[in-house]
Amino acid sequence: QHCSNDGRQGQLLSSLPQNYIMGMVEKLTNEEIEMCREAFQKFDRDGSGAIDIFELRATLESMGQQPSDEELFDMIAEVDADGSGEIDFPEFLKVMMAQKEKLAAASDESDTIDAFVALGGGADRSGEISTEKLRKIIKDFGLTIDIDSLIHEADTDKSGFIDYEEFRSMMK
Repeated sequence: QHCSNDGRQGQLLSSLPQNYIMGMVEKLTNEEIEMCREAFQKFDRDGSGAIDIFELRATLESMGQQPSDEELFDMIAEVDADGSGEIDFPEFLKVMMAQKEKLAAASDESDTIDAFVALGGGADRSGEISTEKLRKIIKDFGLTIDIDSLIHEADTDKSGFIDYEEFRSMMK
């Protein structure tokens, strides 16, 4: 879960610099932005309008995340446009967008690994899937994808088997 919309979205958005608004609206919902605002204000203990690395950790942990020290330093470095070593609210929203994208990517990777394992590959990304088995499964499920074309593009070594990296490229 990330950053609740209680009808204050106009007030919220009007308080952000215009160049931040367009990108954020596409990646965070109004509800997530309001949750971020509430979390940010809660952990900006001195009311300075910025949170430091210790306040950032507490904020992310309150939202169910467990960032490492390295991740925290990286988050600040990625968004600290003014070099203050602290994060203001627009910078904080950038951190939350990056974290949301990272979690989504990890979830996608996990789904890809699960599918690879279900087709006969290893959970550690080892092993291979027979292209014939893959064709049969696609046919048995009545899927209308052009599996031959996907296999042709993915099975770069033309071995008749798909390893994890080849499978991952097919899933994109």
